[in-house]
Amino acid sequence: MSDRIKKVVLAVRAVLGKGAAGARAVARSGAGVLPRPGLRSVLALCAIGGAGYLLVKHPPVAKIERGNVGVRLNQLSGAASVVRDGTVMLIPGVHELRQLPVLDQIYKPAGRGDQPYQSVEGLALGVDLSVRYAIDPAKLVAVAQTLPDDISSAVIDPAVQGVIYKVVTRYTVREIFSSKRAEIQQVIEAELKPKLAADGILLRHVTIGKITLPREYMAGMETLLAEELQTEKMRYTLELKEKQVKQTALEADADKIKREKAAEAAGNEQIIAARAQEQAMAHVLPFKQKQIEQRRLEAEAEKTSRIKTSEGAAQARVIEATGEADSRRKLADAEAYRQEVVGKVSTAQMERDGAVITRHPLLIQKTMADKLSDKVSVIIAAPPTDGGFIGAALLGQGKGTPAPAAMAAAPAADTAAEEE
Repeated sequence: MSDRIKKVVLAVRAVLGKGAAGARAVARSGAGVLPRPGLRSVLALCAIGGAGYLLVKHPPVAKIERGNVGVRLNQLSGAASVVRDGTVMLIPGVHELRQLPVLDQIYKPAGRGDQPYQSVEGLALGVDLSVRYAIDPAKLVAVAQTLPDDISSAVIDPAVQGVIYKVVTRYTVREIFSSKRAEIQQVIEAELKPKLAADGILLRHVTIGKITLPREYMAGMETLLAEELQTEKMRYTLELKEKQVKQTALEADADKIKREKAAEAAGNEQIIAARAQEQAMAHVLPFKQKQIEQRRLEAEAEKTSRIKTSEGAAQARVIEATGEADSRRKLADAEAYRQEVVGKVSTAQMERDGAVITRHPLLIQKTMADKLSDKVSVIIAAPPTDGGFIGAALLGQGKGTPAPAAMAAAPAADTAAEEE
């Protein structure tokens, strides 16, 4: 059980407890007599059962699913608030919660046949269309209050169908299939975006996939394409022969130039290798000297680092010892101050107790009776007529003769003492 549900249960218990207390107060002020214990139990069980039934039928909490956002509507005032995630509190009969998706959604028209659209020639064709959209986060409240639950079929589907039918009829089948597919997609997005934005829906993009063409058109197109391919093949064959002749001549010239360049490159390579060796030796010796100097400096830096580390450790030990001594001294001062304050408080308490006993001597009798309460079962005695100590009459030390009631209670007190 989550913390919020525990808080709700505790709040219900508090309300029921306040209601029971109010009922008892009304009963005292009105009739002056409380209902019988059995009736109170029945009323309490009825109240608990009614509260449990309300909690089961109308739970006061609801969980926002992952990827959704909740809009809590107040049916009394018409106010609305947005709840991002987690658990939301609901008052049964007052609040209504509607969950809306915040992630991007994909809509694909379906159920209208394989070729539901027509081109400008009047030919039927099918378009595999997908629309990606999302609810505008700034208009969540308006969407929850105005749009129906099934946004895809009630809002997206009519808008998409109205736009795509109108746009597709402007182009020919060839343009839709090949040359102007990107243009058609951009036109659909441009016309569909403002329509969906008016309802609080953001259009991400529109994607056109497979185009299903009529069979007759496909057969004619395949024949035309075959003839075009044959013509293109002949033209490319002639061009290929001509290029092969030129390629043979160029390859011969290239082979000649290649051999000349190879010989020249071999000579230059030997010269460059000799110069590179000479320059490398000029740079290697200073580099070796720098390496030696670097190692010497690293050794000195390591030595200095170790010295600093040792000095820091020694200073840390001195500081720790000083801090520990100060801490012990402050603890000793605090203990002495505590003992001094406790002694003063005890002295003041004893002075107040002495003053109270001086003003009220009967407190001594009460104290003794409290001490003897666990030893004596029943003590019934009248206060002495001379104002003396009541225990003196019970112990036989009074000035006069003890009262008959005290004499009767004495054997009982002795019996209780023997049993103890």
